[in-house]
Formats: sequence, C-alpha cells, structure tokens
Amino acid sequence: MTNEPTGKKQPKTFAEKELETLKFWEENKIFEKSLSKESPRGDFIFYDGPPFATGEPHYGHILAGTIKDVIPRFKTMQGYRAPRRWGWDCHGLPVENLIEKELGLKSKKDIEQIGVANFNEAARGSVMRYADIWKRVISRMGRWVDMEDDYKTMDTSYTESIWWAFKKLHERGLIYEGFKSMHLCPRCGTTLSNFEVSQGYKDIKDISVYVKFEAEKGEAGFIKTLPGEQIYLLVWTTTPWTLPGNVALAVNPDLTYAATRFNNNIYVLAKDRLEALSPVLPAGAGLSMQEFSGKKLLGLRYKPVFDYFQNARLPKIENAWKVQEADFVSAADGTGIVHIAPAFGEDDLELARKKELPVVSHVASDGRFTPDVKEFAGLSAKPKGDHTSTDKKIIESLERKNLLLSQKEITHSYPHCWRCDTPLLNYASASWFVKVSAIRDKLIEENKKIHWVPREVGEARFDNWLSGARDWAISRSRYWGAPIPVWKCDSCAKIKIIGGIGEIADVSKPRNEYVAVRHGEAENNAKGILNLDPSVENPLTEKGRSQAVAAGQELKKEKFDLIFCSPFQRTRETAEIIAEEIGFPKDRIAADERLREIVAPLFDGKASSSYAAAATRLQKFEAIPGGGENYSDIQIRAGKFLSDMERRYEGKKILIVSHEATIWLMESASKGYDPTEAAALWKGKDEYVKNAGILRIYFSSIPRNQKYRIDLHRPFIDSVVYPCGCGGQMRRIPEVFDCWFESGSMPFASNHYPFENLDTFDPEARKMLLHSPRGYPADFIAEGLDQTRGWFYSMLVLGTALFGHAPFKNVVVNGLILATDGRKMSKRLANYPEPSLIADKYGADSLRYYLLSSAVVSGEELRFNEKGVDEIQKKLVGRLENVVSFYELYANTQNSLAPRGAGNEQSNNVLDVWIEARLAECIKEVTSGLEKYEINRAARPLADFVDDLSTWYLRRSRDRFKGDNPEDNHFARKTTRNVLLEFSKILAPFMPFLAERVFRSFASHDLARGSESVHLQDWPLAGEISKEQADVLSKMRQVREFVSAGLLLRSNAGMKIRQPLGKMTVNADLSIPYLSLIQDELNVKSASFIGGQEEKTLLDTTLTPELVEEGTVRELLRAIQDLRKRAGLKPGQMVSLIVDTAESGQSVISRNANVIKKVASLEDIAFEPVASVEAVTVGGWDLGLKIKSCSK
Repeated sequence: MTNEPTGKKQPKTFAEKELETLKFWEENKIFEKSLSKESPRGDFIFYDGPPFATGEPHYGHILAGTIKDVIPRFKTMQGYRAPRRWGWDCHGLPVENLIEKELGLKSKKDIEQIGVANFNEAARGSVMRYADIWKRVISRMGRWVDMEDDYKTMDTSYTESIWWAFKKLHERGLIYEGFKSMHLCPRCGTTLSNFEVSQGYKDIKDISVYVKFEAEKGEAGFIKTLPGEQIYLLVWTTTPWTLPGNVALAVNPDLTYAATRFNNNIYVLAKDRLEALSPVLPAGAGLSMQEFSGKKLLGLRYKPVFDYFQNARLPKIENAWKVQEADFVSAADGTGIVHIAPAFGEDDLELARKKELPVVSHVASDGRFTPDVKEFAGLSAKPKGDHTSTDKKIIESLERKNLLLSQKEITHSYPHCWRCDTPLLNYASASWFVKVSAIRDKLIEENKKIHWVPREVGEARFDNWLSGARDWAISRSRYWGAPIPVWKCDSCAKIKIIGGIGEIADVSKPRNEYVAVRHGEAENNAKGILNLDPSVENPLTEKGRSQAVAAGQELKKEKFDLIFCSPFQRTRETAEIIAEEIGFPKDRIAADERLREIVAPLFDGKASSSYAAAATRLQKFEAIPGGGENYSDIQIRAGKFLSDMERRYEGKKILIVSHEATIWLMESASKGYDPTEAAALWKGKDEYVKNAGILRIYFSSIPRNQKYRIDLHRPFIDSVVYPCGCGGQMRRIPEVFDCWFESGSMPFASNHYPFENLDTFDPEARKMLLHSPRGYPADFIAEGLDQTRGWFYSMLVLGTALFGHAPFKNVVVNGLILATDGRKMSKRLANYPEPSLIADKYGADSLRYYLLSSAVVSGEELRFNEKGVDEIQKKLVGRLENVVSFYELYANTQNSLAPRGAGNEQSNNVLDVWIEARLAECIKEVTSGLEKYEINRAARPLADFVDDLSTWYLRRSRDRFKGDNPEDNHFARKTTRNVLLEFSKILAPFMPFLAERVFRSFASHDLARGSESVHLQDWPLAGEISKEQADVLSKMRQVREFVSAGLLLRSNAGMKIRQPLGKMTVNADLSIPYLSLIQDELNVKSASFIGGQEEKTLLDTTLTPELVEEGTVRELLRAIQDLRKRAGLKPGQMVSLIVDTAESGQSVISRNANVIKKVASLEDIAFEPVASVEAVTVGGWDLGLKIKSCSK
C-alpha cells in the first residue's frame, strides 16, 4: 500500500456541525420541550428588554443576548420553567430619524406636509425591516427565545396598558403638567428627558463673552461718576444667542461688589473677580474703585442689550430689566453678575417664577430666532455643523453697539441629541412629568434590594443617579409613539385621562344604532354552492322566505329609520319581506354595493366547501386563490359603509341586510379587530350568523386606521373628539410618550395588564388572600452599562410607582465591546469583523465563550480580538472534540461505546479518582458562579477542566485505552464517558452546540440513561468536595509541579523527552501511583522520595548504553506512527513494515522487535532494500521505512 492516505473524507467545520445541531433542535422542538418539561421549582421570571429592529444586530446585542441565554438555560436544568419572550422597541426618535432620512424630510413642518398618517405608516413599515435577519442571527448564535409570540411596543394592547399605567400614576398624584426648563432638540422639535440628555454630552469649543449692560440714568446714585461717564454692569455668558431673551440681571446680596473706572466709564462686578479677570480688563482697572454690598444693586434698572421686546405686550413686562437677588450667584467664576433669560435656563426660570418676571422666547421650538428679533430672524440658535455661527453674529452686533468688553474661546462639555447629534438648547417648555422626586427615597430603598453584577454599578453609579433623580418629562412633541391619553377641553381647559379603549367607547358613543340581518336561505345555499355574481338569478327558497318573515316578526317592535341591503337578489328579497313585516316602505330600501357578497371569481358557482378549503381564514386576509377580494378588503368596505352612515346621519336606527362574511367583517370593523382577533370571532361556530339571523353592531368612535383596525397612533387617535359638559369639545393633546416610558412598561404592557393574562401576570395578586404575585418581579434581567440611565431606570421608576417595589431582583450589566484598536466599532472604519463571519469561521460557541469568559460580562470594556476567538476554538472546542474522538475511536475497537458490566464499582486508578474529583470541583465552581450571576467566574473553570482532561488525564490514560488489561481498559472508558456526559451538562448554558454534540455522542448509545438533548437534563448536584477528593486534588497538583520542574531540568540538560533516564527524586512523600505518574511523564526508570531534599526535583541525567538504545527505539516508534497516520491507518490495523538500514540498525530493531510490533501494530518486520522509502534518522543512523498491507 502507499504511504499516503487515499479517499479521506473532508472533516466538517465547526460551523457545519453547529448548523446540524440547530436543525436537530428545530425539528425536534427541543426549546419547546425545555419549557414544557417538569419544573418542580416553579417559574423563573426573565424580562427581555426590547431592541430596535431598524438595523442589523451587532456585537453589543450578541453579548447581551448570550448573557440572557446562559442564565435561563441554567435555571431550566435546575428544575425551573424559564419562558423567554422576545420583544421589539418600535417607537421614538430612532425610527422617526430613519424615516426622515429615507423620505428626505428635514423638519416637523415637512412631516406635516406629507401627512402624519403617511409618515407613521412609513415608520410602521420600517420597524420590522430587519426582523428576519435578527431571527436568523439570534438563532445562529445559539440563543433560545420565543421570537414568534413576540411583543411590540406599537401593539394596541401594549399601548392600552401604558394608558392604564399613566392614569394610575395620575390618580396617585405622580403625574402632572408643568412648564420647566428642559433640553430641546431643535431638529427633532421635542424636549428630551434628563437620562436621554446624559447620553449625548461632547466636548466642544464655544465662544464666551463679557457684555456691558448700561444702567439707566439716575439708577445708581450711590456710585460716584464724572461728567460723561456711563455705568455698566459687567456680565459673562457662554451662550450669546440667549442675550435677546434677557429680562434681568442677578447678584448675590451677600457679595461685595466694586465699581471700577477704566476707558472713561464705570464698570460694576464682584470685587473678588477683579484679580481673576485682570487678563480681560484694561490696565488700571481696580486702581480707582468704590466698594458696596450687592444689596445696593437690587432693583437697579438697566437697558437691555437688544431692545426688541422693550415695548412688547408681555405678561409682567413691567418687572423686566432690573437687578434681582439670587443665591445661586457666586464669585467662583464669571463676574458675580448673571444674565437671566428665563426661557433658556432652569435657575433663570425659577427666578422668574419667584420674582414674577416675564418669559421672553425669542427662539422657537425648531431652534430658530422668531421674526420679532429682526436682525437675526430665521437664524438657528445652535446650528449643527457650525454651532458658533449665530453666536458670532450676536457678538458682531454687540461690538457695533460698543457693548462687548471681551470674548474668548472655551472648551466645555455640551449636550447633543442622542439620536441626530444636533446641539441641544436649554428651553422652557410645557411637558407632562412623572413626579420622581416624590418616590426618590423609595427608589433608593428598592435599589438596595437588587443584586447587581458588578456590584459597584448598582451601589455607586445607579445609586448616585437615583439620589439626584429629577421629575421625568415623559411627553414628546413628535408623531410615531404611543399617544398620551389626555383629552383637554378647548373651552374650559378641563382634562380627562383615559385609561383604556373601553373608556373611549364610553365617552364617544355611536351616532346611530345598527342591526344587521343575513339573508334567508337562497337556492345556492340549499345546493351548497356559491353565488357571487349579482346578475345571476338566485331567489330565496320557501324556507328562506319563512326565515325572513320570522326575522321581520322579531324586529316588528323596533322602529327603523333606514334600511340598506346588498344588491344581490337574495338580500333584496329578504329586505323587502322584513320591510313588509315591520311596516317600512319598500321603495325606501337602498341597495349599497359595499354590502355585497365576497368577490372571488374562481369560486363562483363552485361548492361552498371549495372556498372554505382553499385557505385558512387568517390567510384569506392577505390573498384569495384566483384573485378577488381578500377579507381585509371586505372589512374596509364594510367599515367605510358604517363610517359613511355615522357621517351622514345621527340618532337613526338602521337595518342592514347583507351576507355572512360581510356581516362578520362589518362587526370586525366596528370592533377595530385585526385578522387574528377577527378570526377568533368565528371560532367554534359552523356559521357566523345563520340565514336570517340578527346581529346588533355597536360602532363607537374608537380610533381606526385605513384598514378599519383599531389604531391608537396619530392621527387616528386625534379623531376621537367628544363634547365637554361646558359645551366645548374635548380633544386629545398632541404629544406622544417618551419611548423610555414605553420600554420601561415592558413587564406589564407586554402582558396587556390589567386587561388580560392575569393567570400568568399579576403583580397585585398579593392583595388577594393566599395569593402571591405572578410574573413580577423578574428574577433576572441583563443589558449594557448604558441602560443604567435608560431601561433599568425607567423600569424601576414605573415598577416602584405602580406596584410598590422593584421590578427585578438580579441584573447583569455588561460593558462595551470596542474594536481591537480601542476605538468604537464602526462600519465606516471597517475596524471589526462581522459577527456572522466569526461564527462561520470559528463557530458560534467559540464566540460565545470568548465573550462570556471575559470581563465585559461584568461591566468592563473589551477590545475585541479575533485571535482570542481562534484560541478558544483550538484550546477548548478542538481539544474537547479530540477527547470525544479518541474515546469513540478506542471504544469502537473494543466493540462498545457504552462500557458494560462491572456494575457501580469504582475505579481505584488514581487518574480516574482525580478526574472525577476535578469534575466535582468544576461543577461546584461553575454552579457557584451562575448562582451569583458572575458569569465570567462561572465560565473560566470550564476551559481549565478541558485542559486538565485533555493534556493530563487522557494523555496519561492513552495506554490504558490501548492496553491488554481489561479491567483498567474498562474503567478508563467508563470514567471518560461518565465525565464527558456530566461535563456536557455544565457546559450546556455556555456552549450549547458543543455540549449537545458531546452529550449525544454518548447518550444515544445508552437508552437506559439517554435523552434527546443535554438541554433537557437535570443540572449536576454541586456537593461539597470530600476530604478524600481534596487530598487527591492536592497531591495531583504536586505531581504536576514536580513534572514541570523535571521538564525544565531535562530542557536545561538538552535531553529530549523520548530519551529515558535512570532516576529522579522528589521532596514530597507521595504514594507509588503518584510517583509512577511522575516516572512515566518524565520518562525515568524510577522516581522516589528523599526527605530533607531542598530542591523539589533532582534528575539523574547519566545515560547508559541500554538507556540510549531504548531512546532510539522510541524515536523509531514515533517515525512508524507518523507513517501510519499519513497512510490513514486505523488504530490496531495490522500491517507489515519494511526497513532499509545498516546492520547496526537491524541489530537494534531485532533486539526490540516484540515491543516495536506490539506498539506499532505490525504483523512482521522485514529488512530489505526498497526503491521508495520514508527516509528518517534515528539514533544517529539513517534508515528507510515502508509499510504494506498484510498478506492475509
């Protein structure tokens, strides 16, 4: 035979193996089975924070998602039921900004020009654009989560729960409308919450100015002046654009001020600022000076530097342009005199309230100067791209007026919009607030009960944030969001808060009363066929006419104002019979095409059953086979009919005679049902309404979209208008919710609480005797560090305010993943590999473990390094698979993968005892880490164990697998198999693919203990390490230390490991089995203990001829084994060896032939010259080797 292998099958890649496992999970519904299996420990509650699906998932999502996968897998194996339900964040600026870019819109005005309905429909269409990619990536990364029964924050049910929460908070005094100074994004045209603002700070260069405010003549008589001198109050500001809005100057009455003369004028500033301001003041300033208390300046009138509003008719304008006292003024910076513009500063606005000052808003909500400020009208106050351009124009104007003393460039941290990067403006605006200040102490108290990982995030970062928590502005002047359910009277300003859809129906009654009747039995009904063409004659049967008479009799006592019917013969006849019975003129019956039978040409004249079988009811909402109307089309036309009736009539009772499907979908339209809800209306019925059956339809003014499905979004919700008791109209305010209020409502809103699902989610069940809360709080949540001021905060505020305690018990906070160079990962910079490419190259398990074993899972940064993933694949995945392959290889040679016999007896081989002790130690460490949610601490022992299993236990046990001792062979295989089975279970949460492959390699061969999946197994018990196990672990550590020391001695002496040595001594009293391990590992003939020896290990490196020859034989065996491997031979496969060598080499081989043949599986060895050989050098002499098949 040739020396090279032939026809060798290409091994599968790690990614291919993982895809096979994915297929196995999906086909056998392993995730679903993990949820339905017995859960003696009850439910483990997990909340999954909803991501936006407006882009593809990145490493941050994969990291958080993997953490979210580990803990529920672990808890499931511990005996809990751990449902995981996916959600999508659908609303807010991220989505709106995306649509604005796609549609080329630059402002709110542009949005309103194309129509809010069109804009919001585009937003809705974009939300799930990448959903399929997300589903593929999440699944590929091994995460188990239900992405089919998902929740979306844009769902009607979700919004209704948010409304309930808002109303409940209002009832508890925790919601109010206020006028406050907040941060405004002029591009987005809305204010932001304080934790949104905190996400966008950047260091920028700005221009600060020293401005001269001239005192009115005669206003500062206590300051001595020379003829012609003017008195100026000196002010420093970093926001020149706010100066047109100035209405006051503020001083501290307790400070000492100075009036100093320079440039032939008098300048007033705090005395303590003179020295600090010497670089900007002219030479000689301070030499001629008068001192006085700040109290003297109070009430002093001055001239505004911009007089646009001096004659304006503004409330409280008479109090403007005077010096006021304020305790926030200090001499720490500036001049000790502060410019007050109430529309653009929190302290300023508070002072305006206290002193009854006017509020001058010279900048509109789009960030542009109003027409009142003629010189600067239309300019953006802080334009993106050139944020100082308007400030420069203000400064130029001040220079022309000789009101500028000095200017200088400063660098400071300035807030920008977290979504569009526009500089924010501090802007006084009306908003709705959650009164966080009222529950701040409770939030701090609840936070102390939460187990944070890492601890310092909760105890320091989050606690500090809570300590300074302000009232939360939750209203946004935007479009795509859950609408705030506040209706306000346009006359008396009374407000009403609506807490559910039912309340809309209560306040907005239908204008008319509707009764729908299906036609009586027609000839097509009797024959069981469809008649869909109104031109075809199809009268009522006698039975049908009797049915119509009976319906008329039932309706006789009711007075109908109008009757409408479908234009089909059977409906006209039914309407006429009923009209006759109730005394309604037949000539007033009106046919309406919108009430007609379904349009489905392919089925006209066919059996009714053929149409029923063509598709499910749900499918028919999308399309009908052969073309025609789908059910959505019918719902729309039926809904339009009712809307038309509401628009045209009031106070009428209207009879409608139509067809079964049309009546069904008319009722769906009246209720605003989506296809799933509409289909549920029919559930359990053979017929929705029988021939001549009567159905009353209640068409209230709930908000419906163009498809006549309930839609609480703008503009549909804004159409809900109802009368106020004062005679005015109640209209909804235009604002929508902050999307953080929506995501923070996830625990209850995703369950449509309190409207349904109370059997699975009810935080207030404790109020009922013998009941505990259901589904609340969460046992575990996980997100990134940025969510401390986002989702973690909003959930804590809402959960505590609504239900009295924190909504989560344990939280894992991950850090940020950076590119290898330490910069933020950027597609533009292309400074990182795509996650999908990494998974394809190394396997998802390698990526998972790389992340999970790093400090990034405990809030620290990680510089992503592909080499790290590669190392995991080689040192953990590859090694473990090699262990399994080795076991299978040699177990198969023994004709058994499942060691039989020997019952439950235990091996006394020290290696078996040790590896089982190491496994117990590993189980304890991993379990402890997971119980404490310290995931990296739980993950790291796994790699250490694989290293021990592969490079120590298996390597030292190889000869036991190959040897002739049946008992030792049996225990080696049994121990390896049991260890791998148990290890696969603790590996499962971290590396689910690899764990499954390892487990199924063994479990599938032993039905008695087998199972479909490792993920359906129980978690191994993590008991205490026994004294005996601890002793074995300690001694084996010593053995390996002695081996390391001995290898170093060998290396220093230039002795290869294949060269046997005579003896060595150690300074520890170890028993013979341990000494034998040292002896075998270091290839020495004897190892012994010598008491009192200072060195750990002493090695005798003297070589005898016998030792040299034995080393030569080992070199030869290595060469033969390499040759066998390249030839593709299996272990134990017998071959013949031909050796071409000198007589001295033949002598050595002949003397050791028995050993060589046994170890190398050789039938015989022949010495003869050959033309084609493997040339090697062994023991200083050359020889050629060739193997050939045995003659047998």
